[in-house]
Amino acid sequence: MKKNVIFLLGILLWGCGKKEEKNPLMKIPLVVITDLYHPYQDPGDNLDLINGFALPDVDLLAVILDVTDAFRKDTADHPWLWHDPNGPREAGIIPVAQLNYIFNRGIPCAPGPMTPMKNETDKMEDVPLNGQQGVDLLLRVLKESPVPIQILSFGSCRVLAVAFNRNPDLMKQKIKRIHLCAGTAAQNFERGKDDGANLIPGGEWNVALDVFAFTRLLRSGLPVALYPCAGKDGAFVKDVNNTYWRLGKMDFLKEMSPRLQCYLDYAFNKRLQHDFLRAMDKGAPFREGRVGYMEMFHFWETAVWIKATDRELVKEENGGYRIKRQSEVKSTDRILENILRPCALKVHDDGRFQFSYTDKPSNIVIYFRPDTDENEIALNEAVPRLFSSYDQKQEKSFDY
Repeated sequence: MKKNVIFLLGILLWGCGKKEEKNPLMKIPLVVITDLYHPYQDPGDNLDLINGFALPDVDLLAVILDVTDAFRKDTADHPWLWHDPNGPREAGIIPVAQLNYIFNRGIPCAPGPMTPMKNETDKMEDVPLNGQQGVDLLLRVLKESPVPIQILSFGSCRVLAVAFNRNPDLMKQKIKRIHLCAGTAAQNFERGKDDGANLIPGGEWNVALDVFAFTRLLRSGLPVALYPCAGKDGAFVKDVNNTYWRLGKMDFLKEMSPRLQCYLDYAFNKRLQHDFLRAMDKGAPFREGRVGYMEMFHFWETAVWIKATDRELVKEENGGYRIKRQSEVKSTDRILENILRPCALKVHDDGRFQFSYTDKPSNIVIYFRPDTDENEIALNEAVPRLFSSYDQKQEKSFDY
């Protein structure tokens, strides 16, 4: 018996003394909720969703499609927003299927409710089953996850608000943080120069899609990182608290992997064809000189992906701007300030909010970048480099 004890103790001590093996890449579990359509409404939705499939340290658990019925019609008839004549369009099932095909994945996808909430506590249990699927998928992913997960929200807050109304305890237990790309950052609730924005609820598109959903989420007590799309002068003017920036050149598309070129060519040119998966294997269209994509590209989503995946935007000592994992930032790199600042929030019923920075603990943090011009210059170099590094074979290394 004594010999057995000594033998077991020796094994334990040997185990403790072994050199610790390097852990495999720890992946960040996340869910993307996006108002992705086909044909597109905002082509940035198609481009940015690639990040969820291509970043090697991201565990994309689901893509939930935020759909508003008004935009499924030939000419949109939304009560507040642009009566877009470029329809009809449908929820972005095709783009998600194409990315699953390109990256050999099986990421589940489902649409959420297509009509606005009737009030803040609406559980929307009376909407058609097709629109229930997105809420059910979110709750199922949360329930099955062993750890809290990040939620990235681009579009209305409808799926999140309805899921909270149905199961608030699960949401509080299993959500690490909601990264919410929406709203107008106006510290003193002032109105700006964009008359059109001033006329819609919240002063911003994503809020106006479903005001009750937005106010419900901000009043829920859930941990929320707020990335306003708009500043006080609108969504197309850079502000220290909003995320908007412009990409001036699209020539990096020629450097992307052939299948991703096919994916973006299909999206940007609003293609409609039966073989939408086989279309991903038809050459390298931008390298072959195909035209038809926009010369100026508008982004609101980039800061969300940087912060939610623990990355930094840096200026290398003898190089250019890069997006790097925090663990790979060198002492010689200069980190451009892109931070989430705790804030106190007062939410108005029309979707506007007032905020003030605070040193006290808060469940709400707000995005902040002090130098909007350098931020845009840096992203014009770093983002093309990032997308050009992506390969559909995820086991390969990536150059950030």
